[in-house]
Amino acid sequence: MLKIAYHPIYRHPLPEGHRFPMEKYELLPQQLLHEGTCEVSNFFEPIYAEIQPILAVHTTDYYSRLTKLNLDKKEIRKIGFPLSKQLVDREHIITDGTLKAIQFALKYGIAMNIAGGTHHAYSNRGEAFCLLNDQSIGAQYLLDQNLASKILIVDLDVHQGNGTAEIFERNPHVFTFSIHGKANYPFKKEISDLDIALEKGTTDDVYLKILNETLSNLLEQTQPDFVFYLAGVDVLASDKLGTLGLTKEGCKKRDAMVLQACKNNGLPVMCSMGGGYSPEIKHIVDAHANTYRLAQEIYF
Repeated sequence: MLKIAYHPIYRHPLPEGHRFPMEKYELLPQQLLHEGTCEVSNFFEPIYAEIQPILAVHTTDYYSRLTKLNLDKKEIRKIGFPLSKQLVDREHIITDGTLKAIQFALKYGIAMNIAGGTHHAYSNRGEAFCLLNDQSIGAQYLLDQNLASKILIVDLDVHQGNGTAEIFERNPHVFTFSIHGKANYPFKKEISDLDIALEKGTTDDVYLKILNETLSNLLEQTQPDFVFYLAGVDVLASDKLGTLGLTKEGCKKRDAMVLQACKNNGLPVMCSMGGGYSPEIKHIVDAHANTYRLAQEIYF
């Protein structure tokens, strides 16, 4: 059974006119239920994450100041959300969703989180709508619990996973792979184990050819026993913050390529949604929904 983390706190209230489309976290599960892709039983409600897995990735100083709401104005500005207890609670619940989804992925082959993909959170700071790095916390948890010995993080958000790259830069057990827009934030990139920076307007055919060749080689090279997939839909040509030129169908083929490769190789995969900033919310929701439709089709 496909298990999906969702909690109402995922839709966090923001000031009017804020550019982050927070409503997608409410609309996406509604769409999946409405169209019959999922049933209520597919969803589980995460709780407040335990501290230990978080502190295995984030520094005690940063975590303490974050939870006490003691970040300075510059740090809060870099995060991009007004800092509040509810926002910090939300991050903990998203993190627990990813940690629990890992267990479901080990059992069923795949599991997903309606939110997450907070790959701009560094070990010692937050950035760009990311406070705690859910997939990095999950990867370290797998290693610490001896549930995996080699992990591949496939980050296909249009923005490089700079926080994830920093967290695992000296960890040979986690291979970080990012395909992103060359001209996109972050403008000072970190160094992942493999970075592929694409030019503005990169189309479906070019993108999918690169991904197909690279992913096949990576799976052979790294021999992972668990995969994290960050399935950002800000690769769409319509995205306000992205620079690539993928169509919705191209984005769907991208997801299919990753999920089918994991299935064919018997690799459990945990998916977080990542970014999506197209002007029309329905385009964001439909592109994200494709990832869930494919998960059901390929795995169940």
